[in-house]
Amino acid sequence: MKKIILLGVGIIFLITGVSAYQVHIYAPASLTAGLPLVVNGTTTFGIGMPLDVVLYQQVTTSTEIDRRVAYVQSDNTFRVIFDTTGLTPGIYNVGVPASGTGDSIIMREVRIINRSDEILLSSQTNQVLSGSLYLSGQIAAEINSGVQIAVIGPDNSVIFGPAYVGTASQGMFNLTVPVSEPGDYDVSFTDAQGYIGTRTIHITGGTATVTPGTTAITATLTAHGSSSRDNPVFFAVQPSGNDPVTVSTSASVDWVVEYADANGNIRTFNEQSDAVPEAIVINDTDNTLYFKVYPTRYSVTDDVSLTATNADSIAVSESIPDAFGQAQSSQPSATQSPIAAETGIIALGTAVLCCHLHRR
Repeated sequence: MKKIILLGVGIIFLITGVSAYQVHIYAPASLTAGLPLVVNGTTTFGIGMPLDVVLYQQVTTSTEIDRRVAYVQSDNTFRVIFDTTGLTPGIYNVGVPASGTGDSIIMREVRIINRSDEILLSSQTNQVLSGSLYLSGQIAAEINSGVQIAVIGPDNSVIFGPAYVGTASQGMFNLTVPVSEPGDYDVSFTDAQGYIGTRTIHITGGTATVTPGTTAITATLTAHGSSSRDNPVFFAVQPSGNDPVTVSTSASVDWVVEYADANGNIRTFNEQSDAVPEAIVINDTDNTLYFKVYPTRYSVTDDVSLTATNADSIAVSESIPDAFGQAQSSQPSATQSPIAAETGIIALGTAVLCCHLHRR
């Protein structure tokens, strides 16, 4: 009799084990706050079955943050999306709570990262409608690099970008985008590491006339080249208007910058060390500007970038610009190599020796 009872209990457990439903979920290991958290899953539940998917914040205990209902699709998959806007950085979990018809499942851990504090805006977040949205600021992590910017209008349409905007030596950027109506404009920032964050610009006022295709990017433009004392790199910068042009070098090397001014003179700049870029403001914006950049040390050969604001273009010159061939240096030249200097000394010594022997 006992054997029959035990056999019956075993069969019950076997049936229960076979009939238990399975659920598997998949989520990213980490995500920047503000991006949608997409959770996918597969299950043996029937098609059309509703499943609760829950987002928990894990501190000392799990706290439910949000709950969404997913419906099993014909291929036995399901999907939900959680809004992570405003979530504090930390550890979160997503999972499907256990029900009376299924087993509890292992939750997926998601680390929420918040990079929005990397964006420092210097332009106003409240602007009066004037036909343009003005954006300027700094992303310190993007020195001499760039950031991808997109602007979403009040009607959720993309009015600018996503487009790459260069950043200057201190991570500075600025951008002007035509707008024709008041409202909230969301500006998103993304770099090589992923999404950084979004800022909202509130524009108030009536209406403004905007000419299509007049988006003006006044952010810094950048060109790169390899430079040494014997083989300096030359840059050509085309100013974009009447505003002064600011050029700056990259850091990490102590660079010398020579500029050929409108009077045909070469002006030399070497005010900073290798930790601080050289920065020069040029008021002559009527003609193409030419620059020569090289390291202070003869033993150095390295890549240098030159950035320029208020410029339509910047490029590395394949040949020595005429401006440097004709211009006269305003300072004594310091580009003679040690080998050349030593050769001159040897030649001078030889001449003196020959003169002495001749007299004898």
